[in-house]
Amino acid sequence: MHTGKSYKFSEFLVWTKRNIYVLVTWSSIAVVLYKVGGFSWLAVPWPVVALLGTATAFIVGFKNTQSYNRTMDAQQVWISIVTSSRVWGTMSRDFLHDPAATRELIYRHFAWLNALRYQVRQPRTWETISKIYNVAYNRFYCVPERDVPLQEVLAPYLPKNEIEPVLASSNPASYILSLQSASIKSLYEKKEILINFYIEFGKMISGMYDQQGRSERIKNFPYPRQYSIINRFFIRLFCFLLPFGMLTEFDGLNQLVHGFMKGNMVWLVIPFSVIISWMYTSLEQVGESSENPFEGSANDVPISHLSRNIEIELREMLGETDLPPVLEVKNNIML
Repeated sequence: MHTGKSYKFSEFLVWTKRNIYVLVTWSSIAVVLYKVGGFSWLAVPWPVVALLGTATAFIVGFKNTQSYNRTMDAQQVWISIVTSSRVWGTMSRDFLHDPAATRELIYRHFAWLNALRYQVRQPRTWETISKIYNVAYNRFYCVPERDVPLQEVLAPYLPKNEIEPVLASSNPASYILSLQSASIKSLYEKKEILINFYIEFGKMISGMYDQQGRSERIKNFPYPRQYSIINRFFIRLFCFLLPFGMLTEFDGLNQLVHGFMKGNMVWLVIPFSVIISWMYTSLEQVGESSENPFEGSANDVPISHLSRNIEIELREMLGETDLPPVLEVKNNIML
């Protein structure tokens, strides 16, 4: 997530520069073939290109809206996790009389948070973080889940006899919640918590399963591929035809000008077609970068920072003073 006022124009150019190179090259080829090569038949009627551009604009707008909604859904899930974590910490502190049991429940909750963020940051084949323009931009920030293995992260929060089965399970976060449930049941059977407290703890664990499931839904079910491919296909078709549709339009302007530009107005097709095409390709790229809010891109929901902030708050509830530092924000990118 970008925490500054906005991306700088220079940053945006760096991110989209490869599209610009392609668009400049293609527009130049179209003009050279028309002006120098004399292939006037390459000109496409402007109404055809305009109609295609209008249809493409609707499709791009639809995709960007849906991509934005996926990011907002992910943000809402993790805000719910923040709220549930605070309630869990308060309940663990106030419903139990054994400080050791309180600490065990809260620290195991830290393990769940970290296991969940590692799970949803695992790469998927449809994600775009490996595309060349995203890889080039990755140098401006760091993804914590790629720097430290999960085993090392879980070590301070779980006893040694729990770490191995957690890591061996197909879903470590779910396994940790099952351990929480078993611990709550054991406390109830030992009569260390009342029945109504036991029920409330059970509701909280059920809510965490639901929040985890919502995170996994966003992670494991991509923006529908049929809509994604049609969006990309129409944008590329529009950008392919655009310079050819502008040839006769700009060539006709020669009658209205004088001086050195007379007879050369067609060369203006290059900058203008590049600007318009770049707008469409950039909108596609922005939508693409928002449709997978847990992939580790600069526009992700900052689940690593949220997890660390929750840990700091709950450890303060325990009265601890040796707290972990807030994660560093690099170049205004918070993950």
